Amino acid sequence: MTRRSRAREVALQLLFQHDWNQQIDRAVLERFVHDRLGEETLVQFSLALYDGVLAHQPDIDRRLSEAAENWRLTRMAAVDRNVLRLGAYELLYMPQTPPNVVLDEAITLARRFGSADSSAFVNGVLDRLRQANAQPATDARCSPG
Repeated sequence: MTRRSRAREVALQLLFQHDWNQQIDRAVLERFVHDRLGEETLVQFSLALYDGVLAHQPDIDRRLSEAAENWRLTRMAAVDRNVLRLGAYELLYMPQTPPNVVLDEAITLARRFGSADSSAFVNGVLDRLRQANAQPATDARCSPG
């Protein structure tokens, strides 16, 4: 496992915890990350992922709901939902991370922490989100003629 992969794993753990208890003190979260990662650049990367998902969660959840045909986020397994949120954040808000890396990392997290079907589910939803995000906006102007 790469160091950044480990930082993503810790960010996923924070997101999973946030689903169940949104009142955890920031100092406790930071101590948890420091204890698991140690290296300051990885700590900052993990916390940036966590903070980014929370800052953009309404938009991320809306887009995931659109990409997850016939699935509501509230009905998804908590691990799958948070792996998707993490992957969606990187796809939508961190263009420096190549989309194929985002998908590979998310699939690995889903395989490691989710159910037997989680990796395929995460792959399908994030791939639809990637495709939707890559499509150029349609031109609303009328064509001459």
